Amino acid sequence: MRSKVTKRFGKYGGVYIPEVLMEPIKELEEAWNAHKISEDFLEKFHHVLKTYAGRPTPLTEIPSFSKAIRGPRIFLKREDLLHTGAHKLNNTLGQCLIAKKMGKKRIIAETGAGQHGVATATACAYMGLSCVVYMGKKDVLRQEPNVKRMQLLGAEVIPVDKGSGTLKDAINEAMRDWSKNYEESHYCLGSALGPHPYPEMVAFFQSVIGEEVQAEITPDVVVACVGGGSNAIGIFTPFIGEARLIGVEAGGKSKKLGEHAARFEGGRPGVLHGTYTYLLQDKEGQIVETSSISAGLDYPAVGPHHADLHDQKMAEYTSATDEEALAAFKLLAQTEGIIPALESAHALAYLVREASKFPKETVIVVNLSGRGDKDLPELFAKGVV
Repeated sequence: MRSKVTKRFGKYGGVYIPEVLMEPIKELEEAWNAHKISEDFLEKFHHVLKTYAGRPTPLTEIPSFSKAIRGPRIFLKREDLLHTGAHKLNNTLGQCLIAKKMGKKRIIAETGAGQHGVATATACAYMGLSCVVYMGKKDVLRQEPNVKRMQLLGAEVIPVDKGSGTLKDAINEAMRDWSKNYEESHYCLGSALGPHPYPEMVAFFQSVIGEEVQAEITPDVVVACVGGGSNAIGIFTPFIGEARLIGVEAGGKSKKLGEHAARFEGGRPGVLHGTYTYLLQDKEGQIVETSSISAGLDYPAVGPHHADLHDQKMAEYTSATDEEALAAFKLLAQTEGIIPALESAHALAYLVREASKFPKETVIVVNLSGRGDKDLPELFAKGVV
């Protein structure tokens, strides 16, 4: 492994990748540095968000949910209403626009809950790009509706049965593919993770979420679930230093290592998939398996910007268990007629648990990062809903 530091968030981030990936990373960094300040590119990006993706997404106050938990004023940022059903499309449209300008014909992606895979397949179909999505075998089984959607959109979905058969292993295979085929391919990483420029680039594309909130309301508190961290950093960015920011990780089954995915509660800094950040590892530094009812939060590391916000005490990070998330999932559906993704339900679960601690006049915005249709078949099969 060779390391080269280019962009960091405090001491986190950097570029820790094999030599074979240095050329495509350098090419991507040069393209990103040019396009992020290009008026033509930014105009095209915001045009497609408005006319194709369906931005801006609305803010919805949820008084019945708040009453049920004896809480303050709570608003949802409705990324579940974005085309494809989750925030992931903001990033895939941006990255695929850059890929086309770089002359790439083929897009590689990884996916956990399937939402990034669906969003990538959608962007590729829209822009005339071929698409290959790597997905852990365990996630293929528990997110079958999204697998079918990706295939309908023309993507090739490749199950990964190595390791734990989840998101970590899907990323491994996607990066192997990229190292062999980077001349014609772009790797569309789905979260604010990986080597620079990915954390910065993904946060840039997702910050539209927070900017839209900022234009409508001044929240006291902003809450979001945190897996890799793209939806959270997207809504947090405009409010850093301006509001109380709370990220909610997957508490899984218990606090025992291997039974959760709470990196700030059971992890320590290390390197995974090209970046230095908090991750779950054993005493020997080996990555441990994670556990979460939500496939999208089932990852052993967190984005480096979140790691820095944590250390600088600019944001707070906590967790919600599988049981708490499932209860919040049901409560929102039954009080407001909105079915959240299980990932987003973790953010709601934090409020269910902590609502009484907030003054009634507090204004809280929760990023509802996706809708829960994808989760229903597995939940009904298990008899938990």
